[in-house]
Amino acid sequence: MYFKPVYILIIFFTIIVDYCAGILIEKSEGRKRKLYLILSLAANIGVLAFYKYFNFLAQNINFIGSSFRAPEIPLLNFILPIGLSFHTFQAMSYTIEVYRGNQIAERHLGIYSLYVMFYPQMVAGPIERPQHVLPQLHRVNKYNNKNLLTGIFLMLVGLFKKVVIADRLGLYVDPLFANLHAHSALDMMVGIFFFAFQIYCDFSGYSDIAVGAALTLGIELMRNFNYPFTSTSVTEYWRRWHISLSTWLSDYVFTPILINKRNWGKGAVYFALLVTFLISGLWHGAGWPFIIWGLLHAVAMCYEVYTKKRRSRLAKKAPPLLYQNLSVVFTFMYLLFAWIFFRAHTVQDAFFMLGHIVTFNNMTYTAAGLMNVKEIFYCLLIIALLMAGEKSVYKISNLGIPQKIYASIVLIILCYFLGVFNEAQFIYFQF
Repeated sequence: MYFKPVYILIIFFTIIVDYCAGILIEKSEGRKRKLYLILSLAANIGVLAFYKYFNFLAQNINFIGSSFRAPEIPLLNFILPIGLSFHTFQAMSYTIEVYRGNQIAERHLGIYSLYVMFYPQMVAGPIERPQHVLPQLHRVNKYNNKNLLTGIFLMLVGLFKKVVIADRLGLYVDPLFANLHAHSALDMMVGIFFFAFQIYCDFSGYSDIAVGAALTLGIELMRNFNYPFTSTSVTEYWRRWHISLSTWLSDYVFTPILINKRNWGKGAVYFALLVTFLISGLWHGAGWPFIIWGLLHAVAMCYEVYTKKRRSRLAKKAPPLLYQNLSVVFTFMYLLFAWIFFRAHTVQDAFFMLGHIVTFNNMTYTAAGLMNVKEIFYCLLIIALLMAGEKSVYKISNLGIPQKIYASIVLIILCYFLGVFNEAQFIYFQF
């Protein structure tokens, strides 16, 4: 993902299309309303598909065509515009909500443009809804000490997660995945465990910064994470992880399919889950590893739907604390399994890694170009502290001004002395 000044024209194009479509949808009746909605969605999806998926589709068509000696489709040489997936979904939610009658069409072009291009969350979310943000953009926000200090505190929490935890773990994870063949199964187990917390702290850290930056301006954005690694099922995990995307997919993909195919019974749920998480995988990246990652989550959730009654009976028989803790552990292990496909550069790399881990191929810690044992234990310590103390840290945002100032000073000191400042960009910037 990259920013080029000329790419701003892409955003202007979709803004004009959706601004006009919203007004026309509101004014029209019957089939015309649907036509304007389709044109708006086609423009947004078309831009996203061209820049994000053209080369992926061309490569797969060329691969299939090579068996028939078909002429190759030339690949295009361009860079994915920054934040395209995020602001495209946010723009589509606007016209869909206007079409559904849940949102009045915005007449002020500047306000609507700000809704799409609001700087804290334009690049990596949260993906907001018009009903939540547009009224706030019309409101006159006066200077507020509480909002300013709470916002700064949240930004520092996000910075801490990024530079102290995520980028520290990245010193192990990134070299490992860059050269999987040089490492043992134990190296890989540690690596995928670290990656889970790297991407969590990286992405939730960005979300904290976005929410905090918006709050300093008097704008409240939605919460995007709710301690996802304490989930007792994959279904619960998606209620806690990237909440703005999961609710977007639920409202605009899963639920409409479920309603449309309601005569299929449970089959409708399975079909809706498969389609929803296929889209989720593709949204994250144009590649088979992302598609497999999405489908793995769909399969897990289909299994949870299928076994819901059976698991409910088991939960009543087993000791509650034991059942809950085992559910958290097994869910987290499955998430780690799926993360392998998300992080691997290719499907072949993912299966190579899985093969080594499943067969316990070479369970020695090589430390080749990664970390020494002391650094490993340091990383495990900060992960343990994160899991134990994250909820308490967020409670500080509800305390008085003095406590927020003291906590902010502590965070600045910790970031300065413990942070890794290697100019690593946020992981979700690539999506």
